[in-house]
Amino acid sequence: MIERKATVASRVGLHARPAAIFAEAAGEQSADITIALEGSPADEAMDASSILSLMSLGAEHGDVVVLRSEDDGAGDALDSLVRILETDHDA
Repeated sequence: MIERKATVASRVGLHARPAAIFAEAAGEQSADITIALEGSPADEAMDASSILSLMSLGAEHGDVVVLRSEDDGAGDALDSLVRILETDHDA
């Protein structure tokens, strides 16, 4: 399993526009990717390409989230998603 951590940069958290941007990018990846708040059990991780899952995650500005994939080749995909999360798209 590959894992990356990211700090949510958006001032509104992972809601509305930032969630839509992230979900679209996650859906374009060939690997299945999950997202969870840091400290949450891995089995509570949600589908990173689902905007409904992202909205229910409740990630706020400054929260750390964990992205995971079982696909050994997903490192680049996870890195690109980290860059999206760590950019304030509302600025």
